[in-house]
Amino acid sequence: MSSNVTVTSTASMPSSHPPKSSAAAPPTVTVTRVVDGDTAHVELRGHDVTIRFIGIDTPETVAPGQPIECFGPEASNFTTQRLTGAQVRLEFDVDRIDPYGRTLAYIWMPDGSLFNETLVRRGFATVATYPPDTAYVHRFETAQRTAKDAGVGLWGAC
Repeated sequence: MSSNVTVTSTASMPSSHPPKSSAAAPPTVTVTRVVDGDTAHVELRGHDVTIRFIGIDTPETVAPGQPIECFGPEASNFTTQRLTGAQVRLEFDVDRIDPYGRTLAYIWMPDGSLFNETLVRRGFATVATYPPDTAYVHRFETAQRTAKDAGVGLWGAC
């Protein structure tokens, strides 16, 4: 089984970078395992890669030395149900790797929805933006306002 990844960056590409072909279908990766609500593993070119979802934060469930937070298990379960075994596209922003060695990415679902945004809109995550990775911050903030106003997910439970 071969897996590919779409490398879409919102940052300026160096001039030596070849342009993407618009004729090719976007390649995808397979989600092999979910760690928690905002972290998963994918198979990328035969390697297991840990992906941390950019721009959001779900309540903790597996952080060493930290208690399980309100609505954390629900967020983890939602991500597990939606992503395990799924074919997704990864989009990168400016920073590729976080301080913990995880690859930072936006997760695009086969239906064209942005999974990071879905987590916020459904009340499983809050906006957590760390510049310079801010490509979708306005979308995430709008989704959070909507979820908070409606008391959805963690906004009604915690």
